[in-house]
Amino acid sequence: MGDLAKEIKSKFVSQKQKALINILFTASWITSCQNEFFKPFGISPQQFNILRILRGASEPLNVKIIKDRMIDRAPNATRLMDKLCAKQLIERLPCAHDRRVVKIAITKKGLQLLESIPDDFNTNLIKDLNESEAKQLSDLLDKMR
Repeated sequence: MGDLAKEIKSKFVSQKQKALINILFTASWITSCQNEFFKPFGISPQQFNILRILRGASEPLNVKIIKDRMIDRAPNATRLMDKLCAKQLIERLPCAHDRRVVKIAITKKGLQLLESIPDDFNTNLIKDLNESEAKQLSDLLDKMR
């Protein structure tokens, strides 16, 4: 990747406009890289996020809590969980005293899949930033939000 103006063959009216478009362009690039990375594992980045949330929980969680903890708060979280259920990576646990309440838990197969995925898969995306630059970028993005 190089200069954004060259990448998308465009000129910008201001540095603020360029920054905003650069964020959107970079987010799309990251998503594409992550989609390619997760393809051999048969899951999407969002499904990986759900599995990580469930692995880190001390007990099964309801869908709302999972959605609240997701990085990409996709409105299709239930569909993502349906696919994970179909692959037997998570399971739905109905509540004994209230049939409307369903908790979600990661299965042994889901834990094994997570174990097979390298922890440093995002490292290559930020390899050209040193720690100081990464902190500066993060601080600027926090300031923007």
